[in-house]
Amino acid sequence: MKKEYDFSKGVRGKFYRPNKVQKTIRLDQDVLDFFQKLGAQNSIPYQTLINITLKKFMAEDGALVIKSR
Repeated sequence: MKKEYDFSKGVRGKFYRPNKVQKTIRLDQDVLDFFQKLGAQNSIPYQTLINITLKKFMAEDGALVIKSR
């Protein structure tokens, strides 16, 4: 092994992939249709769009808005 290595041209996180967990969730059909249509329009898997939406919700406080019935 070398005494020193040059990482000046390295890219942080290049090979990092976050752990994914397979979990079954139930979504309303209209919600699923929306994300599938949006995903098809933007060539992004609909699961990725749902994940992005949930992460944005978490980052923005995560406060629920629940209307009484």
